[in-house]
Amino acid sequence: MNPTRQRSDWQTLRTLLPYLWIYKGRVILAISCLVLAKLALVTVPMVLKHIVDALDASRHPALIVPLALVAGYGLLRLGGVLFGELRDAVFARVTQRAIRMVALRVFRHLHALSLQFHLGRQTGGVSRDIERGTRGISFLLNFMVFNILPTLIEILLIAGILYYNFGIWFAALPFAAAAIYITFTLLVTEWRMKFRRQMNEMDSRANTRAIDSLLNYETVKYFGNEEHEARRYDDNLQHWESAAVRNQTSLASLNIGQGAIIALAITLLTLMAAQGVAAGTMTLGDLVMINTYLIQMFIPMNFLGFVYREIKHSLADLEKMFNLLEVAPDIRDQPGAAPLTVSRGEIRFEQVAFHYQAERAILHDVSFTIAAGTKVAVVGASGAGKSTLVRLLFRFYDVTSGRIVIDDQDIRAVDQHSLRRAIAIVPQDTVLFNDTIYYNISYARPEAPREQVLRAAELAHLGDFIARLPDGYETLVGERGLKVSGGEKQRIAIARAILKDTPILIFDEATSALDSKSEQAILDALRDVATNHTTLVIAHRLSTIVDADRILVLDHGQLVEHGTHQQLLAADSFYARMWQLQQHEQKAVIV
Repeated sequence: MNPTRQRSDWQTLRTLLPYLWIYKGRVILAISCLVLAKLALVTVPMVLKHIVDALDASRHPALIVPLALVAGYGLLRLGGVLFGELRDAVFARVTQRAIRMVALRVFRHLHALSLQFHLGRQTGGVSRDIERGTRGISFLLNFMVFNILPTLIEILLIAGILYYNFGIWFAALPFAAAAIYITFTLLVTEWRMKFRRQMNEMDSRANTRAIDSLLNYETVKYFGNEEHEARRYDDNLQHWESAAVRNQTSLASLNIGQGAIIALAITLLTLMAAQGVAAGTMTLGDLVMINTYLIQMFIPMNFLGFVYREIKHSLADLEKMFNLLEVAPDIRDQPGAAPLTVSRGEIRFEQVAFHYQAERAILHDVSFTIAAGTKVAVVGASGAGKSTLVRLLFRFYDVTSGRIVIDDQDIRAVDQHSLRRAIAIVPQDTVLFNDTIYYNISYARPEAPREQVLRAAELAHLGDFIARLPDGYETLVGERGLKVSGGEKQRIAIARAILKDTPILIFDEATSALDSKSEQAILDALRDVATNHTTLVIAHRLSTIVDADRILVLDHGQLVEHGTHQQLLAADSFYARMWQLQQHEQKAVIV
């Protein structure tokens, strides 16, 4: 599914309508209030006619002011306003609940999509699409239900009243004008929508560019590329500006055409009514009533043009957001998938092959077992496929062939949530939420008691660092954790893994951002944590995994060696050469 494809307006409406029907009682009550408001307002000109005729001295002298008619006029006006406001109050919960539920559904759906989608997404553009889409729901519902529908009802009622009182021409002329007006508005607005879509596209691109640049603030500063970034941002803004100008100038054309249709219709009807009064076939009250009806009909019709434009704009804004909902997750649970049950924690990779693209294989026929409660390390050059093993174990991707088994359960046959709940990871690149240190540690188990969170921090050797901070555990780490160092972020990730307390642990270069002294302290802590846990370690520095029960050596996606540290050194092959190279590098650094 292409998230940028154009949907039809009916598709968008069909996606939205079920959210309205949740409160069907409120919807029916709101529409009832709408009808009552229109009936009250459409009666007003008829009462006004009788007031004018009662005061018309040319017909008979007005002895008294028709107080009952004046009071009725006021009550009908009040009734129109009262029922209109009651309608808005009743429908408010329907609108806001629809916005909330759609936004929540999109949010959940984005988290359900595969890693492949998120690696290719543009965060700024997606966030802007969701922002515009949720805002568009309110416009769409209020304008369509409370402006388009009542305006059409009012046109039909007025045409019927004019026909009943004054004949076919007085009904046909405003009805024809309304039809011409609506047709003209639809055609021109459809033509203008391409400019709105261009504006949306350029707005999303500009927002993506701005957020991407700000997230990489330090990189921009390192290379002194502030003006380069400004030029790239302005390039998108220039395209947005061009589309916005065309949008505004085409709006002027639409307004001129609409104004001409209304002016012509009102002029012709007023002329016909004036001739009737002059001929004595119509009263002054009739002339006032006809003009009042024309104004009452054409003012909302003039607004109808604006409303239709806003509805089309809202549909365009909703288009991208609803397209996101149609992006299917690559990884799905099988029907009736059972939760993973971890009794021992044994992990088996059985003839696993994997590729992101058919022409570029990542893993070839990889088979190994991590016995329950043991520590297995995977080493190899960059690009050998080490991190891919982790992504496959978390089921961010499914294997191309073969299978991965935990305690004799194929991970493709179990519930994804239970699978990931059973595994804790310390990733190589730790990204933190823009919140407190406490929140970021407790994220592993938000319901965990505070003492367990503090204990996890102490085991990760965070205690001294946090004690030096003025706000302690309530210190904000900044966006993506930019206010703390790489080593501190990694300690927080380790504390998370400790707090999660799972039977399976993964350390993906877990000490890569630490100095030698801190690394040794963390390694000691990790050994304690890993006791009686099934542990997979992805390592670059071989000195960190010499105590592993077994070491696997990957080369270009193939398992080329395995054994203990001593066995692999004795084999004098891939691992031994890597060890010797790192020992030489370490000696060179010391010298």
